[in-house]
Amino acid sequence: MFMAIETLGSAQSRVEQKDLSWAGAAGGPSWNGNKCSNPVLPPSLAGQPRATLLPTSNGSGPGQEWEGHWPEIPEKSPCVVGVIPVIYYSVLLSLGLPANLLTSVALARLAAKTRKPSYYYLLALTGSDITTQVVIVFVGFLLQGALLARQVPQAVVRVANVLEFAANHASVWVTVLLTVDRYNALCHPLRHRATSSPGRTRRAIAAVLSAALLTGIPFYWWLDVWRDTGPPGTLDEVLKWAHCLIVFFIPCSVFLVSNSAIVLQLRKRGRSGLRPWVGKSTAILLGVTLLFALLWAPRIFVMLYHLYVVPVHRDWRVHLALDVANMVAMLNTAVNFGLYCFVSKTFRATVQQVIHDAHLPCTLGSQPEGMVGEPVLRPPEPPKGAGL
Repeated sequence: MFMAIETLGSAQSRVEQKDLSWAGAAGGPSWNGNKCSNPVLPPSLAGQPRATLLPTSNGSGPGQEWEGHWPEIPEKSPCVVGVIPVIYYSVLLSLGLPANLLTSVALARLAAKTRKPSYYYLLALTGSDITTQVVIVFVGFLLQGALLARQVPQAVVRVANVLEFAANHASVWVTVLLTVDRYNALCHPLRHRATSSPGRTRRAIAAVLSAALLTGIPFYWWLDVWRDTGPPGTLDEVLKWAHCLIVFFIPCSVFLVSNSAIVLQLRKRGRSGLRPWVGKSTAILLGVTLLFALLWAPRIFVMLYHLYVVPVHRDWRVHLALDVANMVAMLNTAVNFGLYCFVSKTFRATVQQVIHDAHLPCTLGSQPEGMVGEPVLRPPEPPKGAGL
């Protein structure tokens, strides 16, 4: 980077007194993507080193404001974060995956015991988070990006894209199901009791998972933003907007409307003299949706900035912003365990029971062979002399 700045200064000093009025003329160079084709140099610059013009942010031809003679900029922006993403994703996977596995076991027990729809939705959400961590964090970032340095067959990359986007869609839209369920439970309780059942809940989850897989198929043709050197085509623009709509804008609109109705209903109960009771499922819902909106907003903003302002590979700041935004978005897959433990005492007790049940066989298996443990409850021994 410092070498590029030094080269830029020397090039500017060499051409400082030259005639630069040709930059915006009709006979100037034509731009195709990010490359300059057939440049015609004026006689005043015939002996100078070959250079290119700095393109505008949308890939169009240079205008009068770019009156200058710039050295050729590198093809790719430098990765300024270094090994920080590798360390971050390794820690996220090593902590988040066991936490999600423990969460899934605890929620499965609660769902089987209470048969409440909210536990089934949270269990499906946890399963989607596990899939996201395995497919995106491990396969996408660590295996493909760090270990294999993106030297992966194109077909494998595209199939991984389908799985990654399907996992994202499933996680988000299962949360939408939970939001609608809580809205019906609080705002239309009679209808919710009449229509809610474990079978209907499982069918709704299966429909969402199938739709998530189908909506992930078009992203087989998703372009790699790190190699997207040209201006975005129609297909690339459609896929990026579809991603933003499916995974953020439409779900957040549902969250905003439903959560607002829930809060207004609770306030109405308070004004009417009733206790504005907020269940654990409702509190968890508000926390999950709020965390999702906060953690995913940076990625969506950077994605649209990359699409319309400047591509990632041309500006190290956009490169850095997308790296950080991806890390923040993936944090959403590991924070739900802490939220459930903070809100629900029942969930904490179930987690403790799961850990105890998993620890008990290990304790029994560590005893020496032939040694039999005494039962916990023993019948009381008769006092001496009682049989006389």
